Amino acid sequence: MTGTLLDPPASLLRPMTDPFGRTISYLRVSVTDRCDLRCFYCMSEDMTFLPKADLLTLEELDRLCSAFIAKGVRKLRLTGGEPLVRRNVMSLVRSLSRHLKSGALNELTLTTNGSQLARYASELRDAGVRRINVSMDTLDPVKFRAITRWGDLDKVLAGIEAARSAGIAVKINAVALKNMNEDEIPALMEWAHRQDMALTLIEVMPMGDIGEGRIDQYVPLSLLRAQLAKQYTLTDLDDDTGGPARYVRVDETGGKLGFITPMTHNFCESCNRVRITCTGTLHTCLGHEDASDLRRPLRASADNDLLSAAIDRAIGLKPKGHDFIIDRRHNRPSVSRHMSVTGG
Repeated sequence: MTGTLLDPPASLLRPMTDPFGRTISYLRVSVTDRCDLRCFYCMSEDMTFLPKADLLTLEELDRLCSAFIAKGVRKLRLTGGEPLVRRNVMSLVRSLSRHLKSGALNELTLTTNGSQLARYASELRDAGVRRINVSMDTLDPVKFRAITRWGDLDKVLAGIEAARSAGIAVKINAVALKNMNEDEIPALMEWAHRQDMALTLIEVMPMGDIGEGRIDQYVPLSLLRAQLAKQYTLTDLDDDTGGPARYVRVDETGGKLGFITPMTHNFCESCNRVRITCTGTLHTCLGHEDASDLRRPLRASADNDLLSAAIDRAIGLKPKGHDFIIDRRHNRPSVSRHMSVTGG
């Protein structure tokens, strides 16, 4: 896969601004809804995945990403599902890396469960990926298998080591789970910090029907932070990525600890991101049912005029904030689509 004449020169890039004055510079793209794990807070064990014919081709994903880069996106994250299970996905990564070389894109990165990292780490580094997020909720092999339903912790740890050996910085993402890993957070944090990896904790997000109630999984991070503060000195940092994480420095370890709190703190005031599904649907907010079809204009014309206009219309409808709640009365998700479809 190679670039096309549709690729813009860096001098023509222009920023997108939503109705609340926020500049949209970060795009997260799900390249597949499939995953080789079945984390119980993310999807049901017997998931029905999209027919492969419904997915955008890798060439279409490239063109779509490039259209957003032409409109001012500076950071691009590939997600899933598990992005590295998409057949021939590295051809997409290598093709998108041309935007790094041109200066149009500041960063190309991905979020992964780590299961395929040992295989792809060197290729990712060669394609310009310098930093990745790895989702891993525990260091206990038994708990890991229980959370993922059939995952192999040693395989993930080997993948993390392969990435770090290749020169890729790794940040660990962990979902805080009631009665599962909440007591393990200090050990997980110290392990990550010893290896110069930041740890970000995430509250369970009420997305998609997973066959059980989120209320049984939910741990407020405000409570976890208060517990950690009894044992560690937490110093607030001014790191502002436009994203949902709020960071502290842990004085005793010297490492960074992040908190993503969609339930206990609305983090939308500085949101700079939008998401595209593997079928070409644009979601301007993770916590809304909003949806704009970009596949139709993408396929309707060989040039990007229709696509660009559709993107502009969607950005003009971006809401001010999300509507996440834990529905204790009806035990329903706030958003019907699964995170694996939206892009984690």
